Amino acid sequence: MELDNLKSLWNKEDVSETPEISPEKQRQLHHPLERIRKNMRYEFWSTVILMPFILIAIWFFPLPFRFNLYIEILVISMTLVTVFFFSKFFKLYKEISNPALGTLDSLKDLLHQFDLNKQYYLSFYLSFVPFFVCEMIIIIESIPYTHHYTNGYLTLVFIGSVVIGLSILYFIGNWWFQHFYGKYIRKIEVLVEEIKK
Repeated sequence: MELDNLKSLWNKEDVSETPEISPEKQRQLHHPLERIRKNMRYEFWSTVILMPFILIAIWFFPLPFRFNLYIEILVISMTLVTVFFFSKFFKLYKEISNPALGTLDSLKDLLHQFDLNKQYYLSFYLSFVPFFVCEMIIIIESIPYTHHYTNGYLTLVFIGSVVIGLSILYFIGNWWFQHFYGKYIRKIEVLVEEIKK
């Protein structure tokens, strides 16, 4: 008896389907998604091309062996970190390429993926802080010691370089994300809000 009541209640419930996105909205959505994909391809290939050039430049500069070794290890470590983050990046790229973005729920999921990608971007730039600090230590340690460079002077140069370098890294990273992705993500958010109404 109880089971029959539950079945009848279940059948009476009005289960609304996920709203479909109109073809017009899908066309409006296509442009920002395509721009994001294009920028992702650009960023990936520019990084792939840049990394070997950095290593080649290090090999051809006449640097002391230890200095050269430390820099090579840092660049290789940075490359491994970059590969990890690009694996996350590629997952989003495949999600954007998915043609099944015809429902509001799929768009909401995509916006969630964009939010995760923004967090990955922030983590990516933060992961370069130790590398930057290590590079500054290597550079300062390689400066030949003379009576002109006191410990206080080197400390000020080190701290100043780290603060200025990290500030530049933060502002460039923030600008890069907003310029290449943020403005297109905002267009998609506006479309999602229009569809909800």
